[in-house]
Amino acid sequence: MRSLAWWRGLPRRILHALAHATGNHGLHSPRTIPLRRTPAFRLVTLPGVLLLTMGVQPAFGADKPLVFGVFPNMTARQIVEIYHPLADALEKRLQRRVVIYSARDFKTFIERTREGEYDILLTAPHLAWLARQEAGYRPLLKYSQPVRGLLVVKSDSLLDAPEALRGRTIATADAIALAVLALHAKLAEHGLRRDIDYQTTDSGTHTNAMMQVVNGRADAAMLGLHPYNLLPPELRRQLRVLAETPPLSSVMYLTHPRLRDAEAHAVRRALLEFAATPVGQAFMQRGGYGGFTDTDGRELQAFRPYALQAQDILRTTR
Repeated sequence: MRSLAWWRGLPRRILHALAHATGNHGLHSPRTIPLRRTPAFRLVTLPGVLLLTMGVQPAFGADKPLVFGVFPNMTARQIVEIYHPLADALEKRLQRRVVIYSARDFKTFIERTREGEYDILLTAPHLAWLARQEAGYRPLLKYSQPVRGLLVVKSDSLLDAPEALRGRTIATADAIALAVLALHAKLAEHGLRRDIDYQTTDSGTHTNAMMQVVNGRADAAMLGLHPYNLLPPELRRQLRVLAETPPLSSVMYLTHPRLRDAEAHAVRRALLEFAATPVGQAFMQRGGYGGFTDTDGRELQAFRPYALQAQDILRTTR
């Protein structure tokens, strides 16, 4: 784990990096987080909402910052490390403060999305379908490199085929993650039924699921390709891919309908300009994102079955 010196080394433009501990009552709303009374860097490893604010004087008469909601497929530390250059570029281009939020789990993130708390949204395509249906979010762009769900085991494991997982325990990211849903379907093709032929343990994030395998607490793990690519090489060397899903559309950027057409187009232009910069190219290469490409509501329709599965899971969980 990195020391606090890493956080102090972030650009001076970052004013606060806050993570709010969450109890049984869930997460704070962006409207109610007490910025002034919360220490800046000491709480970043606590579970909950991660907030990164970058200070530029707001323009266009906008007193409120743009809230950029990043879905919680990674740990809070990874999200702030990966996305602060993009948020920085948005601020400079739009001349408006940008804050990054992520939630402790997918369910909370979807609830916040439904309530319209994010101006700019980065989420998986099946959750983008929900965001469009429930809150009117409009798709802007997606990463051009498709994703896959990866079923991984420890590099020295004797497990050599999906069928060998019968009677075993598989660590997963959140149950409604697209990679997880697709991998359950993949195992079903091999005659394995969830909670009957194999058991799962919800680890919350792709990284945590992977660590369950590395530490010997699970026989296998379900990961997404992008989080896998972002793992340190020394961790990837400890894993072996046992099976993978067919290609799936990557995560998508959307805007809330309260952003007018001109504002949404400005966000889109800012994202494309960022991708063309050296910093943006490094961002794309590191995550294996491949750049930006267009997306629309017609593409989202293909993910309706996964979205409905996610809704069913949410109804049965507290």
